[in-house]
Amino acid sequence: MSTITIEVVTDGNIEPCRVLCDELMAFQQSKAVMAPELFDMMNFDTRMRRSYDHALHTHVLIVKDDDVPVGYAFSTVSNVEQEDLGIPAWAPNQEQEGSKGFYPDWIETPQQIGFLSNLYLRDGYRSMGLGSKLFNMSMTWLESFPDVDLLFIYVSNGNEEALDFYIKQGFTYSHDVFGGFIKAVYRKKK
Repeated sequence: MSTITIEVVTDGNIEPCRVLCDELMAFQQSKAVMAPELFDMMNFDTRMRRSYDHALHTHVLIVKDDDVPVGYAFSTVSNVEQEDLGIPAWAPNQEQEGSKGFYPDWIETPQQIGFLSNLYLRDGYRSMGLGSKLFNMSMTWLESFPDVDLLFIYVSNGNEEALDFYIKQGFTYSHDVFGGFIKAVYRKKK
């Protein structure tokens, strides 16, 4: 019988998430209906490592089955400044009328914002309540910051199941990022 545990990374070693993050990027690419080729450049180093290294605060949870990583959740708190409100050069649909970046028009800067950046479980572990547990543990951590009043989650296009899950958890649709490449949902802190 296997033993499933959830560990909080406290020593800064997020390397056990490398393979899982790369699997998540491949999963998102398989679901994408818009610009799936952009996921070719997304991996642990370009997504998770970069976000981890640049965030004010980070929180990583790793699900293990007999000490083998099978899922993770990664959350951050970051400062959002005025210059962060634009659209990056790599983004699709930059010229599309009304295309927005990561943040809606009503964001006031500077501001600390919390993000659930990644939540992923391998097949076979998705119907065990682990996703909800990772989500709830991540929300508890994000909501522990008194200066963070706003939480965001970005869902890749085509991943309607994840979008529905977050909306059922009390998040509200905010806007299409880069003309629909990503869907943004938010929640004001309780």
